[in-house]
Amino acid sequence: MGTTKTQIFNKAQNELATIFKVLSNPARIAIIQYISQQQTCICNDIVEEIGLAQPTISQHLKELKSIGLLKGEIEGKTVCYCIDLKKWDEIQSQLNSFFNTTQANCC
Repeated sequence: MGTTKTQIFNKAQNELATIFKVLSNPARIAIIQYISQQQTCICNDIVEEIGLAQPTISQHLKELKSIGLLKGEIEGKTVCYCIDLKKWDEIQSQLNSFFNTTQANCC
């Protein structure tokens, strides 16, 4: 069997591609913006704010958690989400590094 596409790229390139993939959905951007303005957030609050179905919101939350951007605490039957500030800073650093070191040498 041949090499998978991710194996021909370095770790930093694969991590950055994963971050861009997760952040490429406007619903996820809206969720991040909403959560960042709250102390904590319950999934149903997000459903009401964003206007998507609860299973759809849950899938988006799962994707954001997959890159470590969100952390959640179980409170009874609900999960409260907040931004993981350490991971937020790490992602910001990765994006800044990418944009600061990638040159635009086009016509």
